[in-house]
Amino acid sequence: MTTVATDTIAFELDGRTIEAAPGETILLAARRAGVDIPHLCFTDGLRADGNCRACVVEIDGERVLAPSCCRAPKPSMKVKAESDRARASQRMVLELLRADVAPEAEKADSELAHWCDHLGITASRFVPREQPAADASHPGIAVNLAACIQCNRCVRACREEQVNDVIGYAHRGEASKIVFDLDVAMGSSTCVGCGECVQACPTGAL
Repeated sequence: MTTVATDTIAFELDGRTIEAAPGETILLAARRAGVDIPHLCFTDGLRADGNCRACVVEIDGERVLAPSCCRAPKPSMKVKAESDRARASQRMVLELLRADVAPEAEKADSELAHWCDHLGITASRFVPREQPAADASHPGIAVNLAACIQCNRCVRACREEQVNDVIGYAHRGEASKIVFDLDVAMGSSTCVGCGECVQACPTGAL
């Protein structure tokens, strides 16, 4: 007979002892304890990817910052989400991501805007890169990649939740972008219009 572990894991977060359930990440344990750690590529219901790095935290004894969305705590681990180092990195990531969103595409009620407001980021110092043109070819979903931060939530929603595998990620560096099938207009793709990608997007790019 298989037994299920129910023991919680006690660890320290910003000087406060909190408990995580078995298999729970630092981010989820912190949120349950009322501590807000910025995050954009993570959302409930999707596999944690750890690619945006907005949720990085400082862990005592470790050289590099760790993404809290896919890092599980260990007993007696000391984590700092609000240290100067962690906050500086979180702000830098959000500022870089904000630079990718064209001013005319920015939405005040987006998750990106929420976290920028939370950390007091009013503008970005960085030059935005050129984004693909808007795509209104689909009858039910408008695509505006000028608002895309390439968090890949839409890719995971399409590929792993709906198992449609229409949305992908193509190219490298500043040319990288979200694509539909083999980089065709969304209206010409095999998209079934389920809307899962729209629900997943944190910036309103879909």
